[in-house]
Amino acid sequence: MQQQVRVIRFAKAPASSEPCRLMVRKSSEGVGKVESRFFHYSESFPLASGGALESFDLAYEVYGELSPAKDNAILLFHALSGSQHAAGINPEVPGLGDRWTSECREGWWDLFIGPGRALDTNRYCVICANYLGGCYGSTGPSSAHPADGKPYGSRFPRVSVSDIVRSQLALLDELGIDRLHAVVGSSVGGLLALQLATDCPDRVRNVITMASSMVTSPLQHLLNFEQISAIESDPHFRHGDYYEGRHPDAGLALARRISHKTFVSIETIERRARGDIKQPEDHLSWYELNLSLESYMLHQGNKFVRRFDANTYLRIVDAWQRFDLVGESGGVDADVFKRCEDQHYLIFTIDSDVCFYPEQQSRLKLALDQAEVPNMHITVHSQKGHDSFLLEPELFTPHLAYALRS
Repeated sequence: MQQQVRVIRFAKAPASSEPCRLMVRKSSEGVGKVESRFFHYSESFPLASGGALESFDLAYEVYGELSPAKDNAILLFHALSGSQHAAGINPEVPGLGDRWTSECREGWWDLFIGPGRALDTNRYCVICANYLGGCYGSTGPSSAHPADGKPYGSRFPRVSVSDIVRSQLALLDELGIDRLHAVVGSSVGGLLALQLATDCPDRVRNVITMASSMVTSPLQHLLNFEQISAIESDPHFRHGDYYEGRHPDAGLALARRISHKTFVSIETIERRARGDIKQPEDHLSWYELNLSLESYMLHQGNKFVRRFDANTYLRIVDAWQRFDLVGESGGVDADVFKRCEDQHYLIFTIDSDVCFYPEQQSRLKLALDQAEVPNMHITVHSQKGHDSFLLEPELFTPHLAYALRS
């Protein structure tokens, strides 16, 4: 039987590292009220697709403060439909209007970030940015095109995982951060963490991936394609140029329902749906809902479209579809990490995950072992499925805190 957990003795943190100053008085208060900041990149930004953006903005948030040596920074990558708002309470983001719903106002990783928490803001400065192509303040398809002030829509170019990573490295350059103490990514965010770590191994010391992988699996390709097809099939999609009329809400809602069943375990969905009251909008044109489970899934899709943009969904899913670190390295898993011997990796598997299956993290661990890169692999036993990394800090915090002390 393959050993799933290997404890590595990590070196001590750099002597120049100094703790951040407190932002709040009590650890129980978290980081409190926060605001998004905006980074403007004013130069032409070439993309892997061959196109370019004339300029771009990134919305980001910072929790804690940089040490004088700027060596305590943690870059946090969010999941597919996440945002820059990872911790605390952010009542509004300029320019987003109704899209910044009540569901968005509490940080998506609030239980993990703050004084005394897994990402301890007494020690570390945590930075989280909305992706290039996003819809929460970063330049994306719903942003104004510099040529005419109208939304980019179909004019917004394809972006890759490497493009998103390079845009955030530009943000780090602006902040004067040469080397990260750690990069942390969960789900799709883990793809970006691995891309950054392998493209620029000299820019990060510790790499933490949670429920993620080094390639996109065939099953993920199929599920993602179903979601793409759902949006493209909506008559209101209009090739992405829908901003002046009705939006493809039905297609985006269906895409969300397709993905939602992979994020949350079936047992959890069934438990949440039990006794669920049908909402007035939860109906179809012919089929009459028979089960609270149906009402629950319909409601999840309808709720999602109020806070997300269909074009952004397509751009991020497309980047996921084309992600393949192994192919980029010539087809040998271990070669991906041949320049990463000075890094330390923490890999989390969730045993009930049906979005990023456990064998995907086992493959990552094997590649690191073959490349002789220090790593620790933790399997979390949870009934909550893929979303366990959002919901159960008690299962992850001890291991995160240990790895970050290196």
